[in-house]
Amino acid sequence: MANMSLKKNPMPSQDPIVRGKNFLEVATGYTKEMAIDEAQRCLLCKNPRCMGGCPVHIHIPEFVGLVAQGKFEEAYQVISKSSSLPAVCGRVCPQESQCEGLCVRGIKGEPVAIGRLERFVADWHNEHATEAPVRPESNGHKVAVVGSGPAGLTCAGDLAKLGYEVTIFEALHLAGGVLVYGIPEFRLPKSIVQKEIDGLVALGVKVETNMVIGRSITIDELVSEYGFEAVFIGSGAGLPKFMNIPGENLKGVYSANEFLTRVNLMKAYRPDSTTPIKQSKNVAVVGGGNVAMDAARCALRLGAEKVYIAYRRRKKDMTALPDEVEGAIAEGCEVLEMYAPDSVKVDENNRCVAMNLRPQMAGAIDRSGRPSPVDAPAPVLELECDLVVVAIGQNIQYQV
Repeated sequence: MANMSLKKNPMPSQDPIVRGKNFLEVATGYTKEMAIDEAQRCLLCKNPRCMGGCPVHIHIPEFVGLVAQGKFEEAYQVISKSSSLPAVCGRVCPQESQCEGLCVRGIKGEPVAIGRLERFVADWHNEHATEAPVRPESNGHKVAVVGSGPAGLTCAGDLAKLGYEVTIFEALHLAGGVLVYGIPEFRLPKSIVQKEIDGLVALGVKVETNMVIGRSITIDELVSEYGFEAVFIGSGAGLPKFMNIPGENLKGVYSANEFLTRVNLMKAYRPDSTTPIKQSKNVAVVGGGNVAMDAARCALRLGAEKVYIAYRRRKKDMTALPDEVEGAIAEGCEVLEMYAPDSVKVDENNRCVAMNLRPQMAGAIDRSGRPSPVDAPAPVLELECDLVVVAIGQNIQYQV
């Protein structure tokens, strides 16, 4: 029987006060009963609009229909035909603006929780599957993939399924790219990422870490000496943007890239860490995207008493996923909307001790479709802080 509830089954999660003090995964996942009940909300549309919003074109009605019948492994096999990273995508894909954003059930209520069901199915498979995936017969062609982030892993998985001999070259000591150095453990456990990578290895993908292509080996050498017939470059956008304001180069001011890498990859939150992050009382995070929310929530877990998120637009204009914004606020972060940093102030030891924030007003609509921030005729707010994290975006670094 179809479930015509206008609401999704809520995602079980840790209590906000408890989770704000640990790095365990916030969301604990659907039970079997909840997954079946949620899947029964799907209308199994003959012309599924949801598939048009999925970048890898998973056959969503088919896998959701199988979940509704309790056929979880069959549902996984449907997903894995199109996706090499279902357990990852079920956790961090922006479903709200993709598949779920086009779901018919979302017209008069909440859409089917497609992402939560994908996560459930992937976790079910990882927990219960006993057979290794069948390795496709080699077609005799070799491809090199530079970078082991989402793009590189997806490319490698798709090619391996077609019989290509794929080798991934990763500059860091662990594979996973932004999935391991950028996204915190409480959103995406590293064991989940490793499980997905292990699945690719089982398909025949080779992974070489500590290999900086362009330095360790050149692309020309990959082709001429190692026999690769094609090279896919998926090295990511790892060059942080800065605000270009006075005091931005002071001690205690981090780019989000460095801050999150030291926390996530180098485990700076552990007492025995060799790359610890300064224990701070008041932290200011600048930005309104998912990276800003990740940095703010990490700062709380590192022991900060107050964490401020300064954003130059309105809260409703933030590009972060709504769940991430709500999660940060529930855990104790304070959003200062319509404020743009003006400068960072120092103490006698040349360390940041405060940040000046210029009040903003909503101006004309810009090319992003949001009101552009403009200076307001109001006094500057001096925000006491001893650590600042700049999370205003990343660029791609080109080397000619």
